[in-house]
Amino acid sequence: MLTVFGSIALDTTRTPHATHERILGGAATFAALSASNYVTTSVVGVVGTDFPPRYRALLDSKLDTRGIVMRTDTNTFHFDSSFDFDLIHRSTNLTELNAISGYEPRIPESYVDSDYVYLANNDPEQNLEVLELFSAPKLTVCDTIDYWIVHKKKMVLKMMGKVDGIVINEQEGKLLCDETNILKCGRLLASLGPKFVVIKKGESGAILFHENDIYPVPAFPTQIIRDPTGAGDSFAGALIGYLARNKKFKSRDLRKAVIHGNVLGSFAIEEFGVTRLLTLNKTEILERYSEYNRILNI
Repeated sequence: MLTVFGSIALDTTRTPHATHERILGGAATFAALSASNYVTTSVVGVVGTDFPPRYRALLDSKLDTRGIVMRTDTNTFHFDSSFDFDLIHRSTNLTELNAISGYEPRIPESYVDSDYVYLANNDPEQNLEVLELFSAPKLTVCDTIDYWIVHKKKMVLKMMGKVDGIVINEQEGKLLCDETNILKCGRLLASLGPKFVVIKKGESGAILFHENDIYPVPAFPTQIIRDPTGAGDSFAGALIGYLARNKKFKSRDLRKAVIHGNVLGSFAIEEFGVTRLLTLNKTEILERYSEYNRILNI
């Protein structure tokens, strides 16, 4: 079983074309839904009293949600952001931590023996605490964001030295390493101790660093881009989900996992929030994966 720990949110997302208020989102939500296409996935997180029952029902239908708790003294984490016309550059309008503030994560007893653990872009101290709750996972992967790099850099580095894999976007990697060259960033992050590092490059794809191997993978070309929110989290969920399903972690397996990450990321951006992930089926994934391989082999 794969367990995902991270934020479950109500997102307000604004683009030049549309605005959707308080829709289901959050790093754990995107990652877990993406991973569930490959392996049984459980999720650990917290919501507030305003979390719509219909959203809980959607999560229940796709995931093991025994790790989600509801706080009765506050609302759900809310993130309000706006994308520029290019749907690449994003600005934060409002961040309301709400239920996340002061949250002390716990995991159900049935999750303790999870073989695979994904720690989303949470407080690195929380991630380290959660990691200790599992007995002996075979593979652990983490992510982070610029907020934690700026405010808790030492703890971010400590966390990355405790996991098997790092997934991070290009800007955050450069910030963490204080380096402008992405290849140097990958090497520096790999020196922290993980078995592999993946640097996400958004519309430009991703780069895998494993042992002495560097494997750049372009993004899947898509004409439908409505909401880039959660693309990176969907990428990470698919990556660890694929590895968990196949139980192999050699270079060839990691390369395939990165491709699956790009495929799920390309689906996530087609609709606002997690809408596309909720309607996605395995046939569509396999068809796009096959098409992607055809393009890469030309």
